Amino acid sequence: MFIVHSDGLGQFQQDNATPHASRVATKWLQEHSSDFRHFRWLHKSPEMNIIEDIWDALLHAGEKRSPPPRTPMDLLTSLQDSWCENLPGCLQTLVETMPRRVAALLRARGGPTRY
Repeated sequence: MFIVHSDGLGQFQQDNATPHASRVATKWLQEHSSDFRHFRWLHKSPEMNIIEDIWDALLHAGEKRSPPPRTPMDLLTSLQDSWCENLPGCLQTLVETMPRRVAALLRARGGPTRY
């Protein structure tokens, strides 16, 4: 966290997915709680975790590539190109939808939403 956010303003996002809520992970987070801010999402809340949307955008961009990647290096290059070409607009859209996502999640009291 200190490498990426040397200003001390970084936050760790924890969505409580099963692997993230293991005893080992929970103990580590408790032991290091003073090292960073820990932002807790609702339990396993896909509506608030935009990483799934980012993976989906990368997957669809990769599927449109012709020819498809054939080697691990081709795949890496394809993902990097897709990130640079397609993701800036996608990320901006995701950021702009966050207030609506939060409002929908609050209305649903943490239950499923259209997001």
